[in-house]
Amino acid sequence: MRTIQDSSGKTFFGHPRGLATLFFTEFWERFSYYGMRAILIYYMYTAVVDGGLGFSQATATAIMSIYGSLVYMSGVIGGWTADRILGPRRTIFYGGVLIMVGHIALSFPGGATALFVSMFFIIIGTGFLKPNVSNVVGDLYPKGDQKRDAGFSIFYMGINLGAFIAPFIVTNVSNSANSYHAGFGVAAVGMAVGLIVYVITGKMYLRDAGKKVPNPLKSAEKKKMSSLALGLVVAIAAIGTIVAWLQGGFTLQTVIMTVTIMGVIIPLIYFIVMMTSKKTTKDERSRLTAYIPLFLISVMFWMIEEQGSTTLALFAANRTDLSVGSFELSPGVFQSLNPMFIIILSPIFAWIWTKLGKRQPGTPRKFALGLFFAGLSFVIMMLPGLLAGNTTTAVSPMWLVLSFFICIVGEMCLSPVGLSATTKLAPAAFASQTMSVWFLSDSMAQAFNAQTTQFFNAKTEILYFGIFGFGAVAFAILLFLGAPLLKKYMRGVD
Repeated sequence: MRTIQDSSGKTFFGHPRGLATLFFTEFWERFSYYGMRAILIYYMYTAVVDGGLGFSQATATAIMSIYGSLVYMSGVIGGWTADRILGPRRTIFYGGVLIMVGHIALSFPGGATALFVSMFFIIIGTGFLKPNVSNVVGDLYPKGDQKRDAGFSIFYMGINLGAFIAPFIVTNVSNSANSYHAGFGVAAVGMAVGLIVYVITGKMYLRDAGKKVPNPLKSAEKKKMSSLALGLVVAIAAIGTIVAWLQGGFTLQTVIMTVTIMGVIIPLIYFIVMMTSKKTTKDERSRLTAYIPLFLISVMFWMIEEQGSTTLALFAANRTDLSVGSFELSPGVFQSLNPMFIIILSPIFAWIWTKLGKRQPGTPRKFALGLFFAGLSFVIMMLPGLLAGNTTTAVSPMWLVLSFFICIVGEMCLSPVGLSATTKLAPAAFASQTMSVWFLSDSMAQAFNAQTTQFFNAKTEILYFGIFGFGAVAFAILLFLGAPLLKKYMRGVD
């Protein structure tokens, strides 16, 4: 059994020192991603003469959602590569390199072409890096270790420290240079620093964690995998062709709809493969059965949470009074609210779960609480329009602050707990790939958002927030009541 100490006897806040390596690797990866995200939507709909791409706001929100969906969808590729070819550690490194290349591409003024090239590299790179970093965190702890949930909460805080400072730095550089591309360049530097931290400290503290290839690809399987890859490409092309035919031509909307369909199909295929695999034991199959409703609840949660960079970003730019005395806020800095509250609340929730020990709520009820608070955060966003009697008056930024805070209370109940639950409920033969499936819940959510966010505008604002908010609260109550039944299928895991 592994211990939490390295050979020197030192720990990282009472946890394995390898957690520090992964903490800072994700710190810089999130710095690069959130820095880019803070200004990307504004870059897309700003007029060309003002240094933007000139897309409509509806198109910009759809692209942001599709981008986010593909980022998490690519985790399937990263999980499979780690499980079958490279192992998590090497896959993480190559992912960081690809992300850095993507940010470099976006830092040059190449118009829409540079944008989509950049997106390609960042999508694949994040898919390689993100699920495998989380999986290696789980590998640092022995089975049944009560510190695991607390460790994931600390790791989650590291992720969000980078995300918190990035919008301030990137928006300031972008505004000072009067160029979006200068801000994107800062994101590239952030990922480069993350790679250096990972390589140097990983050799010292991670030891053998993540080095093993759990289910190596055999020579006889390589030809089969090539055929499957070709079949996947053909299937995607077929879906795109059918969508284009139904829509009367191949447009950006065709791509958006195709990704939405893929966002549903890919998780479904994964669950079918794992449930029917001979490598999945009876107990593991039961746990996967319990995992499915948790997955769907997380989809609903992320549909709300991920709109911080789309509908709430538009609300910040178009509906919020950005004047604070003589100081003018940049709408991009509101992207720091999400990670700021995570930084504040992570140690509090880590302490709560550790203090409660076996008395803490079970995983299903934590998920229910998470979705409840997410729904409440959107119910709150109905109030500015209702109280003002219109959806055109500029309102206090405190509405956004309150909404983000409530949603993050929910995230503390669901997201780090979901990461931990995934490592515990995953079949042994599909460890990294099950973590990829967890991130596919975010992918599916944003795939749906690519359709729904296009309906958000001043006229629909109140109804839009109400449907999402009250719908989430209703499903949260159902899960809370059904938690005892779900726990039976988890076969002793919680």
